[in-house]
Amino acid sequence: MRPPRLIALDIDGTTVHAHRPPSARVLAAVRGVSARARVMICTGRTVLGVDHVLESLGLTSGFTVCSNGAVVLDTASRAVLRSAAMDPAPMVATVGSALPGAVFGCEETGVGQRISAPFPDGILAGRVRVVPEAELLGTPTPKVIAYWPGHTPADVAAGMRGVVVPGAEYTLDHEMPWVTMVPTGVSKASALAAVAAEHGVAREDVLAVGDGDNDRAMLRWAGTGVAMGQAPGTVKADADEVTAPVWEDGLAQVLERFL
Repeated sequence: MRPPRLIALDIDGTTVHAHRPPSARVLAAVRGVSARARVMICTGRTVLGVDHVLESLGLTSGFTVCSNGAVVLDTASRAVLRSAAMDPAPMVATVGSALPGAVFGCEETGVGQRISAPFPDGILAGRVRVVPEAELLGTPTPKVIAYWPGHTPADVAAGMRGVVVPGAEYTLDHEMPWVTMVPTGVSKASALAAVAAEHGVAREDVLAVGDGDNDRAMLRWAGTGVAMGQAPGTVKADADEVTAPVWEDGLAQVLERFL
């Protein structure tokens, strides 16, 4: 692996495990490589869910990609630089038909979520409001989420098989019965490519590490894509290599090569 100039890291299942803080080994590795390359976060979390991770990692410059590429922050100021938007109504109708009884949330950037019914406690960041359908669907949003209570990720994958969601790209979660939708053409990969271009970094000089369905395009796009050891087979197939699982500090094992 050639020394990267830009390193893109997923959060959940990559940098942190089960919402615990990054391990001491991961912190040391990230801080060490930050002196040699640009390090950035590319996550499905909203802007409200990245603050403490950026602080713990000591990331104070450049860009942070949130909401699966739909929102890009200035890391230093946390100001939103770019935000995509879409009409949530077609997505809610299509996914609601495929997953009867699904609960929906529409992101309000920097504020929280408008939701159709309660989600599990603690799973959403910021102000969370149950609203009437007209309010849920009445404002464009960068990201729509669907949670299917009482079902498994395998159930969701089966229900969504062959489904085309109008106006959206969607990814599935391998640990939660969850679908995430962002505007067509938007992904972690598209946002990472834009950041690399702004920094003058060639694709071949980008290293990306992740574990989920929403990381697959990013792992394919980067010059070197690394899948975490616990990632599903589909994610590993899109990566150039596979490291150890998150609970064995697989991310640190990748980054330590450059220290």
